[in-house]
Amino acid sequence: MEPPSQTQPSIGVAAYPPAATIATPSAVEAAGLQPGQAFAANPAQMSAQHQIVYQQAQQFHQQLQQQQQRQLQQFWDERVADIEQTTDFKNHTLPLARIKKIMKADEDVRMISAEAPVVFAKACEIFILELTLRSWMHTEENKRRTLQKNDIAAAITRTDIYDFLVDIVPRDEMKEEGVGLPRAGLPPMGAPADAHPYYLWQEPQEQQEPPPEEQQSLRGSG
Repeated sequence: MEPPSQTQPSIGVAAYPPAATIATPSAVEAAGLQPGQAFAANPAQMSAQHQIVYQQAQQFHQQLQQQQQRQLQQFWDERVADIEQTTDFKNHTLPLARIKKIMKADEDVRMISAEAPVVFAKACEIFILELTLRSWMHTEENKRRTLQKNDIAAAITRTDIYDFLVDIVPRDEMKEEGVGLPRAGLPPMGAPADAHPYYLWQEPQEQQEPPPEEQQSLRGSG
């Protein structure tokens, strides 16, 4: 008696999926996955990215300028109100004797009235306050909390009415560090998207305070 007939598997033949479902090396190459082409830059996409960065930089530039203009306007409004309300002309922040001595350094000046040093004292006070405010703006742009010499130099070089002070500022201090409002203006349209990273706003970082002896020396010099 013969056993019932059954389909016997072919020896040595493996059961694989059809060849059409397997990606061959030629198919991979056809998909464009060769080294160096998988992350190829699209010129149109790069141009759009740069335009977005440029618009963000321009918007930040304008907002920062408007904010600083408001601060300066508020400063001068307060100074004018302070002058109009002043009734005590005997006490001054700056010593009148020192101011009078400086005025007498001009050989052409023969006589000085009592009111002249008073006006000069107030003018010098306002000048120092405004220059300090402009310097502090540069300090904040660089995410610092300590006003430095290069901040004063930057305020002088940025302000046209301070051009008479340019010659007394050391040349090394004239080199500004990365600032939010550079004198050169906005990045050109043809520049790379990350050519001016300092236009992107960053939260202020904590800065280590100077040693106690340095703070005492600063107070002593003031």
